Amino acid sequence: MIKPFALAMLALVSTGVAAADTPTTLMAHFAQKTGSPVSALSAARGETLYRSEHPGRAGTSVSCASCHTANPKHPGRTRVNKRIEPLAPAANPERFTDVAKVEKWFRRNCMDVLQRECNAQEKGDFVAWLSQIK
Repeated sequence: MIKPFALAMLALVSTGVAAADTPTTLMAHFAQKTGSPVSALSAARGETLYRSEHPGRAGTSVSCASCHTANPKHPGRTRVNKRIEPLAPAANPERFTDVAKVEKWFRRNCMDVLQRECNAQEKGDFVAWLSQIK
């Protein structure tokens, strides 16, 4: 009785791992949304998006690096000083492993920094840049 249960649990766990998203699958996802090949994504544009400063809600300039630090391999801090795990998959293998979570955080953070949602091209470029950081 225990053996079939253990096998069923192992199958569930391995299925979840096999179905996990990767930066590569996310880049393909965003490229498909733009109607362009993955090769049209630009790490340079992704880095520019990350480092560009924009007018913040409090009248100060903000960028992604405001909370995530200039080096995305380092942990960042929220406005209330809560730790943010590194953005770069090289430093945080859990980053970009769930498309729903990625979309949620893009929506929230793009609204905070850009005062609008990021489009699929920007998201793909952003993931392309972070994926090439070693």
